[in-house]
Amino acid sequence: MPPTTDVSELSYEQARDELVQVVSELEQGSATLEHSLALWERGEALAARCEEWLVGAKARLDAARNGAAASANGRAAASGESTAV
Repeated sequence: MPPTTDVSELSYEQARDELVQVVSELEQGSATLEHSLALWERGEALAARCEEWLVGAKARLDAARNGAAASANGRAAASGESTAV
């Protein structure tokens, strides 16, 4: 049976590692149909959790880049430099 830890409580690394285990077990093909379905559902939830983490990380990176660019543009404007490419 798949672990019962709430997927929303898992870190990216925990969700990713468990997803790898779920995929491996499904690929073996030795589970019963009921167990395979439970694994599949758990895998879908884990994949969604990983996606949430990755989307969040991308948003944080984009915000940091935009903040750095705005800061650089502000410094350039204050000094009279052009930032046009």
